[in-house]
Amino acid sequence: MKAKYRSRLADKRCDLGQAAPLGTPFVLIVDPASHCNFKCRFCPTGDLDLIETTGRYQGPMAFDTFKKIIDDLQEFSEPVKVLRLYKEGEPLMNKRFAEMVRYARSSDKIERIDTTTNGVLLTPKTSEKVIAAGIDQINISVNGLRNEQFAELVQTKVNFERYVENIKYLCSIKGDCEIYVKAIEENLSEDDRKRFLDIFGDVADRVFFEHLFPNWPGFESDIIPMECSVGLYGDEVLERSVCPYIFYSTTINSDGSVSLCVQDWARKLVVGSVAEESVRDIWLGRRLDAHRLSHLNGRRKSDPTCAQCQCMSLGVFDNIDSRAGEIKERLSSANHYRR
Repeated sequence: MKAKYRSRLADKRCDLGQAAPLGTPFVLIVDPASHCNFKCRFCPTGDLDLIETTGRYQGPMAFDTFKKIIDDLQEFSEPVKVLRLYKEGEPLMNKRFAEMVRYARSSDKIERIDTTTNGVLLTPKTSEKVIAAGIDQINISVNGLRNEQFAELVQTKVNFERYVENIKYLCSIKGDCEIYVKAIEENLSEDDRKRFLDIFGDVADRVFFEHLFPNWPGFESDIIPMECSVGLYGDEVLERSVCPYIFYSTTINSDGSVSLCVQDWARKLVVGSVAEESVRDIWLGRRLDAHRLSHLNGRRKSDPTCAQCQCMSLGVFDNIDSRAGEIKERLSSANHYRR
């Protein structure tokens, strides 16, 4: 097998406890589209009736909004390490996705650009445009090894043979772009997992079996286990008091609203809007800092959404609990805003 069996986590991670608070976020998550071509049973976006009750905008991000976000990054002293072009929808539902990558690539305030897609819209023409635009990494979520599996899990018809051929074509033209292909272990039999490795192991750069867990606060599904023995990447289950996400990343929804974190599918944790403020002003603003201080003071669960978040034990990879006091002291200093 040519591909490395390794998760998409970066090989080296910064000591967040020592670095926080950050004047510039390490990761900027921007959602190109909040709607999807799938109706996955394990994702709230797949439940259209549920999404309608939240009032959440369902559609692509306007290109002018995206340009404003990228232009705003000039206010930061350092570049963001990763621009992550996905959140809760299918990024390629935005017909200007390749243009978004190209515009972001022209910025000197972005080191890497990646995305996660279900891969069905990766036609040869689309793949050529996205690779030419300069993306650094494409993560592909494979939700079945047969047409019938796709129909059951994502409630959408997929021509699996054509799907595989399109992914192989992408891998053949990828250049320096890294291709990571993953599947959910709980959704596959032992034979399915072997077939997955046989199909994608010789074309992708990395392959991995991730684990299913209840990562969306307030959303339940009959196929999501409520108790898990391992985390997303097979790591140890360990409860944290302080959420690392809010100290190194910020999330911009497809309508330009800014959420506290990537798990805010129901828009209960909105802390600003790029239509009204710059990205930097929101990142360093009082609303975000109020949430950070609440966590540092041991009051994370005072917010109903954060209290329900299973990512704190199953889906985060940094542990800054023991550094809460010193981070709080630095956060309270005016020097924080000049870093």
